Amino acid sequence: MENYFKTTPNAEGFFGDFGGSFIPPHLQVEMDKITEAYYSISKSHEFISELRSIRKHFQGRPTPVYFCKTLSERYGGRIYLKREDLNHTGAHKLNHCMGEALLAKYLGKKRLIAETGAGQHGVALATAAAYFGLECEIHMGEVDIAKEHPNVVRMKILGAKVVPVTHGLKTLKEAVDSAFMAYLQDPDTQIYCIGSVVGPHPFPMMVRDFQRVVGIEAKEQFLEMTGELPDNVVACVGGGSNAMGIFSAFLEDPEVSLYGVEPAGRSYDLGEHACTMKYGTPGVIHGFKCKVLQDENGEPSPVYSVASGLDYPGVGPEHCMLEANGRVQYKDATDKETIDAFYELSRAEGIIPALESAHAVAYAFKLAKEKPRQSILVNLSGRGDKDIDFVVDKYGLPE
Repeated sequence: MENYFKTTPNAEGFFGDFGGSFIPPHLQVEMDKITEAYYSISKSHEFISELRSIRKHFQGRPTPVYFCKTLSERYGGRIYLKREDLNHTGAHKLNHCMGEALLAKYLGKKRLIAETGAGQHGVALATAAAYFGLECEIHMGEVDIAKEHPNVVRMKILGAKVVPVTHGLKTLKEAVDSAFMAYLQDPDTQIYCIGSVVGPHPFPMMVRDFQRVVGIEAKEQFLEMTGELPDNVVACVGGGSNAMGIFSAFLEDPEVSLYGVEPAGRSYDLGEHACTMKYGTPGVIHGFKCKVLQDENGEPSPVYSVASGLDYPGVGPEHCMLEANGRVQYKDATDKETIDAFYELSRAEGIIPALESAHAVAYAFKLAKEKPRQSILVNLSGRGDKDIDFVVDKYGLPE
């Protein structure tokens, strides 16, 4: 298994036909420095020891695996959750943010800069900046600022500067554009900490590697609980960091089926969903090659999801490779299915999920009906505190 992570991506950052680095030459110089630092610093005993200590004593890892008794009885199958909602700050994002911030510290950077959609990456990065005594600047679309108000307040309390993005659809893609432009103005003193397994090399590799802790823990915990591997592993996919984190441990276990779940939104009409794997075609976005939802002019098309963290017109290049070689199947869940799953998990098990994670839960319900004798491990990538006002205001409370 280690050979896979040593050889994938290749030296140029390609996962098969996807990935790479398509950026201006002067920025490539900075990317090369980050790549070299990552390969040398991240393998050192000092870095690994510090990161392990942070995960245990600050983040509260390992997060548990939980068996959903009520939902399993209701739908069939055996549904388990990897509880990343219990990771400090309420989502999986801190796993790579602490790693990226630690790398920034070793590189002598002064400021962390990033985009955020649902706000979980922004909160996690602001937390990491506070921990290491670094400045932090988060770019966030105005639409998402309104939807995810609790996370905006958290970022500001933690000391981050939140920059509203007012152009285009004012959501995640535009936030990435804005943060990237701000980074280009001063790549010497600040480091761009992308929020998923996307962007130019080495970011898809770095974020995946920092998120591998989720899969490593989950595999060991599931074996201890049941004596066997799960039959199915399910995770939501926007950029795809939480999915790569849990999938990574099972890539070479052919008996484990892997499912990535994208947002089908309101319909399959262009601009009404963010099903990049289903409807995207190869293209370059934000400095890397992947499947991209594109309009008739070859530009990234408008996308939509009830979950702010999933409305991105691209997807991680490793996901594109894993679909191409048949190792992972990519499915989807609609807004309605997601909201229903949000409430059902809350009321059946006492766990309020993030809307992003609720997409994976919704698909797990379908899978449980189809495969009533099989086990299903869902990566519950975040908690829903950030979403409760929006959900109740827009959809109301069920009877």
